Amino acid sequence: RTLVACGTAAGIAASFNTPLAGVFFALEVVMMEYSVASFMPVILAAVSATALSHGLFGDVAAFQIPPLNLQVLAELPWIIGLGLLVGTVAALFNRLVQGVAGRARSLPMTARMLLAGVLMGLAGMLMPEVMGIGYDSVDAILLGQFGLMALLGLLVLKLLATSACIGLGVPGGVIGPVLFLGACVGGLGGLLLSRFFGIETDPGFYALLGMGAMMGASLQAPLAALTAMLELTQAQGVILPGMLAIVVASLTASQLFKQESLFLGMLKANGLDYAASPVMQALRRSGVASAMNSRFVRVEQQLGAPAARLLLESQPEWLLVEQQGSPGFILPAVDLARHLAEQTDAELMEAEGADAGIDLASIPARREQLVGVDVNASLQEAWELLQDSGVDALYVKRNLANGGQRVYGVLTRERIKSAYRSP
Repeated sequence: RTLVACGTAAGIAASFNTPLAGVFFALEVVMMEYSVASFMPVILAAVSATALSHGLFGDVAAFQIPPLNLQVLAELPWIIGLGLLVGTVAALFNRLVQGVAGRARSLPMTARMLLAGVLMGLAGMLMPEVMGIGYDSVDAILLGQFGLMALLGLLVLKLLATSACIGLGVPGGVIGPVLFLGACVGGLGGLLLSRFFGIETDPGFYALLGMGAMMGASLQAPLAALTAMLELTQAQGVILPGMLAIVVASLTASQLFKQESLFLGMLKANGLDYAASPVMQALRRSGVASAMNSRFVRVEQQLGAPAARLLLESQPEWLLVEQQGSPGFILPAVDLARHLAEQTDAELMEAEGADAGIDLASIPARREQLVGVDVNASLQEAWELLQDSGVDALYVKRNLANGGQRVYGVLTRERIKSAYRSP
């Protein structure tokens, strides 16, 4: 998960020349937490990607944005209105994507790709500007080169085509289309103020605010959206109006329309979920190797009394019992010791003389059935595996090239609970 966040931050930092926005986006959307352990690798990834991008392509901004600033404080009520409008469009966009994704789950991949191609082709026939990432169109909107009807057509077609393509599972980015939609809504807002309310505004300024507000509302990443606006413009004048527009748009989408992040909505629409509770965050930060109990020995199910006494001399906590060549269950070593102590010498000699010896599956003991978990898994993955399998213990393993397994330890529900309860 940390590597996914690092890759996300690096991609955004290098693509848009916005290293700080890439860091905040990865923390808000992927990691969904702020901690020193998360910050360090993500920052390093964003810095290295930006440095490499600058070295190969130069320090060039993704969009050609003229100097933009808030003219008068009297525009703040209009910026609130813009935030409400963008938040509404963001909620509609998220809902469309989730609706398409939920209905398309049963379709084969070939049919989904064919349908997405047809829909995108029809939209491109009407307005070619909606195809592709659309950076050139965003530049034109920021420079005020589109009229009212053109912006309205771009908004409607891009909204429908992007919702269909993303919902149908076409591999591609989300941030570019979100910025495109935000620029269209903001440009429309600026033109409406200028044409119908007689307010002298720069449509490019409102287009920029729309980009940030749409990103913050649709992806529920307000801090990433604000830093992206600042890094794209290098103008401190956009901070105040940008904060207002982003907060209003984000609250409109999340509180008024009850829409969560686009990524979380897509996961749920596809039958998946990404838990973000404090307990899951604590488990997510730790690996199974940090909580497993390595004081165990692997034994066969049938065991002789002398071998059992010798085995107990190393004072293991658990006995990992093999069944048909693989770990079958565990039992506390103290239960075997108690069984040996309760048996008389005659009974042990009788059991030793029998073919079975001591059967670890039948002596009085607490036994836990097992499933395997990879040594690189997190405690969250281990907990989910316990929940899905219905067992109460795991053995931590690594698969070997020869087809065998190396077992490193055992992990019980109690060990996982104690891991997140400990300070």
